Amino acid sequence: MITKRAAAPRTLARRLLPLQVGMALQGLILWVPIEKLFMTQIGFDAASVGAMAAAYAAVVPLLEVPSGILADRWSRSRLLVLACVALMVSSLLGGLSQTVIAYVIAAMILGVYFAFSSGTVDSIVYDAVVEETGSNELYEKWIGRIRAVESAAFVLSALAGGVLAQYTSPRFTYFATVPLVGLAIIAFIRFDEPQLHKPAERETLRSHVALTLKTMITSRTVLRVLLLTATAGLLSQALFEFGPLWLVALAAPAVLYGPYWAVLVSTLGVGGLLIGKLRLERRLILAGLIILSLATALLLTWTRSLAVVVAAQVLLALVLAIIAIHASRLLHDAVPSSIRAGVSSGAGTLTWILFLPFSLVFGWTARDNGIGSSGFMLAGAVVILAALLILSVRASRGTEPVELAATAKEQAVQATQDAEEMACKQLVELVADYVDDALSPELKARFEEHLAGCDGCTTYLHQTQQIIAELGRLSAAPGSDEALQHPAG
Repeated sequence: MITKRAAAPRTLARRLLPLQVGMALQGLILWVPIEKLFMTQIGFDAASVGAMAAAYAAVVPLLEVPSGILADRWSRSRLLVLACVALMVSSLLGGLSQTVIAYVIAAMILGVYFAFSSGTVDSIVYDAVVEETGSNELYEKWIGRIRAVESAAFVLSALAGGVLAQYTSPRFTYFATVPLVGLAIIAFIRFDEPQLHKPAERETLRSHVALTLKTMITSRTVLRVLLLTATAGLLSQALFEFGPLWLVALAAPAVLYGPYWAVLVSTLGVGGLLIGKLRLERRLILAGLIILSLATALLLTWTRSLAVVVAAQVLLALVLAIIAIHASRLLHDAVPSSIRAGVSSGAGTLTWILFLPFSLVFGWTARDNGIGSSGFMLAGAVVILAALLILSVRASRGTEPVELAATAKEQAVQATQDAEEMACKQLVELVADYVDDALSPELKARFEEHLAGCDGCTTYLHQTQQIIAELGRLSAAPGSDEALQHPAG
């Protein structure tokens, strides 16, 4: 891992500004806070909600890796544009929906949006940081800032969407989202996309797919970090999905749900801001995060205090946000830019694969034994997360990121070539003195050492010697002086 900490150049801030604006506008999904209310108005019940969730969950993992490969081969910022188009279509169809089937179709298109976004933004930020600074050190700081902007947009939309629905209608919040996402498209188009993922020689799609899958499956380092990223994502998703059930079990007043959700969502941004000030490579910080995450998970298994439950969930969500960002850095460090988005999307796919059975067991346990018993599943997952985090951080110490190591190697090869070129130029300047035997013994030895390893210079010396010999023969021929002094014509 790079130990040099690069300073944040103004060019990097300017370059990432359109991306931040786009992420903020894209996060203003005004219908999210009133979605369940609207769904009940058009005929949803518990069974149909489950069917919609299953349909949505089936779309995202199927598209994540293919969309990541498309981003690597084509354009990551353009893929974000397509994601916005999917979000606009989903919001429009959702607002127009009058039946359960129509809304399920809108939800499946929303899955396309999440699949296209997964792994794309963090790949863009990592490459932009490396291009502008030559180091990966500022990645966590800048991806943290972008997550903070995105989180602020989520909180704002949660508050504004509820107010808008109250004074207009829940259906109108879907239509109001569409132009905001359209503005995000303009911001993404204006973004100057990094080009590290563009190979010098275009490889076939088959080779690209094979390399992406092989890297995810056969590289122990990548596989370990993929599991770390997926476990962190699993825990976060479980907390956001099932966290409100603790409030239901404790008979929390309805007025508390809005502020509770806003604070829980805000942890994504706060964690993004904190990660720039923390270094998880330090054992004390690493141990503190692990202890805090395990303690908060265990608190959820036995406490009956509403305040303690909310505090524990917020702290756990905050720690998970920090770990997720660090895990994404470790993942990007382990793969080249040409397959970065594809591998990163693979982490999202793995998260969904793990979450589906986890959520089923979690739900059964909560129904049969109470939500507190399900908390032990969170604690168990935290133990697994802690083990993967320790192994991954330990393995990353002293390891050069793949992209930077490859760049350093290319620079070393170029420097060697430049040195050889300078040596050849120097030989050309000395060849006349060598032929005249006017070089010092030391310089002559270096001259002949270079000749032994350079066919081009050897050929040049032979040609020079032949020219000198030919000129000597011409000057020695009868009448050559008169021919030179009085040329024909």
